[in-house]
Amino acid sequence: MSLDKNLFTLVFTPHKDQQNVLDLVDPSGTVHYRRQRVAGPEYKIEVYDPMSEALLVTASAPSPASKVKSLELCNPTSVVELKFTGTLSFRWSFKWEEHEFEWKREECYMIRKPDPPVIIAITKETSGRLKTQSVQILDYNLNRFDIEDRKGLEIVILTALLTFQDANEAHHTPDAGVTSPTSNPLSRVSSAFIGTAISPSNDLPPPPPPKPAPKTGLDRIAELQSIKGEYNEIIISDEGTIHEFAEYCNNLLKDDAMLFITVKSAEAEHVAKVLQVVEETKRIRYKAGLSEDEELHQYVLYDTQEGKKGPRRINLDDDAKNKYAPPKNLTVHLSKISMPELQPKAQANDKAQKDSKRKDDKRPGWW
Repeated sequence: MSLDKNLFTLVFTPHKDQQNVLDLVDPSGTVHYRRQRVAGPEYKIEVYDPMSEALLVTASAPSPASKVKSLELCNPTSVVELKFTGTLSFRWSFKWEEHEFEWKREECYMIRKPDPPVIIAITKETSGRLKTQSVQILDYNLNRFDIEDRKGLEIVILTALLTFQDANEAHHTPDAGVTSPTSNPLSRVSSAFIGTAISPSNDLPPPPPPKPAPKTGLDRIAELQSIKGEYNEIIISDEGTIHEFAEYCNNLLKDDAMLFITVKSAEAEHVAKVLQVVEETKRIRYKAGLSEDEELHQYVLYDTQEGKKGPRRINLDDDAKNKYAPPKNLTVHLSKISMPELQPKAQANDKAQKDSKRKDDKRPGWW
């Protein structure tokens, strides 16, 4: 999601010297928060105020991928439960001062049932990965509500976002989420057994197991889609071939519980690849000998993110600006059932022409 340059922004910046430290820096270079992973068998991070070095909050869980994480704030002490509440989508929930909040991928909302939710934070992610680059807290929306501890809420929102990023890194590099102590184990052994001989064969730690080979082909496509959390939404990017994406789409449609899938382009250069994946998916189903009753309904949307509200201005001049330009984004819905809400609506002038023709047909002749 694109961010507003006029709003306060924090950029996620890895520390130059310490790989377990991440700074949240504003565009001017001032560090506002500092996150540090704590070594141990379980997942734990601490967020500090870099100026006073005061501990603000601790997040802990059995592992980075745990569905429930505990956030303990300091001064005053309070505990917030961050819980995964999604089914087929990315959704994490928590409560703060009788208010309910939800993180949905790149956006955090205040839930106000039965009223519509209000967005209070947005992020910008790397294309194709759940890795935050920057975040904005929308103070103009938070000011509309009675929240006593605004600073505490901001810390909880940012800490939750940091745990999401750690979970994503742990998925790609299993050793990133839980780290071993940085102190030298040999120094502790030598201090505990001063004057005794140390056998290298018994006291040296065993070598770490080899890392698993990176996934390729269809397994890699499935891994990329599982990171996003939207199981029936396939984002087409540079990674993966057309046939691999089509095989993944076909496997999803084989499930009786999967009524439709959505194929989207990650960037403008992937629009043509989306069409090729859709055609290849239909070709695979056709070769499988499916009946006509199992034929897919196809609904196409393009340039859906740049729609502007208000009346449309039509320029009749023969200008270069009116020439055809390829779409910047493309979304194709492949459905096993009819979806009338996605069908293109008839234009007003077309409807008027049909009504006029219908009236002419009913008019009696002069002969």
